[in-house]
Amino acid sequence: MSIFIDKTICNGCKGLPEARCERICPGNLCYRTENMKAEIRDQSACWTCACCVKECPVQAIELRLPFQICSDSASLKARLTKDKTIWTIWNSQGKKEEFVVKVRN
Repeated sequence: MSIFIDKTICNGCKGLPEARCERICPGNLCYRTENMKAEIRDQSACWTCACCVKECPVQAIELRLPFQICSDSASLKARLTKDKTIWTIWNSQGKKEEFVVKVRN
């Protein structure tokens, strides 16, 4: 599994002193480049915890799943709301599925 950041979508959390993925990453691996786009310092050091995936407000970060997990390569993104996380998965044929996980209090 690996984290992928789509630079065409990433806005670097403009207006914030640090990007949300920078703030949330437990391994301190996310940072902003000079052009204010998020980047991963060392993909091999990433725990693939998906904190940055859930935290990205524009869904620029995705978790890429290997074929061993889902019998086909897939991409997983998340969208947070006040009371739930909506996970969206796309397989290599473009099929989309959504899963809703309610926030635990």
